[in-house]
Amino acid sequence: VGNPLASSTEEPSNLPQPSAKTIRSDDFSDPNSGWPEEDLDPDSSYYEDGAYYIELHEPQMDVWAHPDWELPRNLRIEVDATKVSGTDDNDFGVICRYSKDDNNVARYYFFVISSDGYAGIGLAQSQKLSILSGEQLEPTDAIHQGDATNHIRADCVGNKLALFVNGTLVAKATDDTLSEGTIGLLAGTYDEPNVKIMFDNLFVYKP
Repeated sequence: VGNPLASSTEEPSNLPQPSAKTIRSDDFSDPNSGWPEEDLDPDSSYYEDGAYYIELHEPQMDVWAHPDWELPRNLRIEVDATKVSGTDDNDFGVICRYSKDDNNVARYYFFVISSDGYAGIGLAQSQKLSILSGEQLEPTDAIHQGDATNHIRADCVGNKLALFVNGTLVAKATDDTLSEGTIGLLAGTYDEPNVKIMFDNLFVYKP
């Protein structure tokens, strides 16, 4: 993922932490909490044992899932994400301002990390993905690599976007393209197939 020679965007998080109000939360113990369950070979998303999973079995794939929650424009999303199995050459994370355009094509901001240590913020629009936080995903030591759990936080406040991993600010961007929509979870593969990501302890805050 990305260019291992690229400079890291990691920096200590010394930003003030404003008080936040919990809007929604989900520990995925209730399979009726609003997330889709789909078994569409070669990928699937489902509840199991008090968590939510996205599983892919082909290369060059991205799968996202979202609940039909009505949410305000400005949000902070936090979730624990664990790579259970498969390739470290992956990406996974959270989505904000998910909606569909006039052609029924999904558009959203994505905040992703990889199990081999890269992170970034991007925009999905018109069936194209672009990285907003740099030229590509950037390496960071904040990520727990391999089969590990990472705490992901995404801030969508006005046109300011920020990604924190395990408490460290690893990427930021400014963009005015999307103004509203719901949240989501996503996972993807690159040249290698097969990855299984578990999500748990989701919180949505109003900053």
